[in-house]
Amino acid sequence: MSRAAVPGLPSRYPIGEQLPALYADDDFAQRFTAGLDIVLAPVFATLDNLPAYLDPRVTPTDFLAWLASWVGTADDPGWPVQLRREAVVRAVELHRWRGTKRGLVEALQLALGVHAEVTGDGGAWWSSTAGAELPPEPAAEILLRLWPGREAQVDVDVDVARVHEIARAMCPVHTAFRVEVLPGPPTDEGR
Repeated sequence: MSRAAVPGLPSRYPIGEQLPALYADDDFAQRFTAGLDIVLAPVFATLDNLPAYLDPRVTPTDFLAWLASWVGTADDPGWPVQLRREAVVRAVELHRWRGTKRGLVEALQLALGVHAEVTGDGGAWWSSTAGAELPPEPAAEILLRLWPGREAQVDVDVDVARVHEIARAMCPVHTAFRVEVLPGPPTDEGR
């Protein structure tokens, strides 16, 4: 993640031109400051373009992992660059939906390109009435039904181990789940 010297990159702010007039004709001073310009030119170029470095849609590829760490998302170098950028762009939104059905569906769609249906509530109950009777013991398991979504993955098996990893990250810790991989969208008689 370093911005190394770029051969021939001119400095927008040459130090030699900013010296007092006494040093304008001094060959040693001009050569010395030209050497500093070569070292500082990438620094100035980076600072001048800082907003672009902080935008995951246009940042240099080597900065994606750094930006991902800022927003608390995983950066998988095995993903295509466009998918990595999308993951960083949508990280805050996915954090907002963490622990919900929607968040799990969105995370699976983003990471694996699969469509998902989540049934069950994972054993979560609440009441708006203080002191109300406790509800009956719920089924504490949710069912994840997945089917291929991206055209490139139609003939590819869904990585169930990765599904479990994503579900563990997106669901509350007490939630148990079961995964079913379907060849296509579920039908009414398949439910």
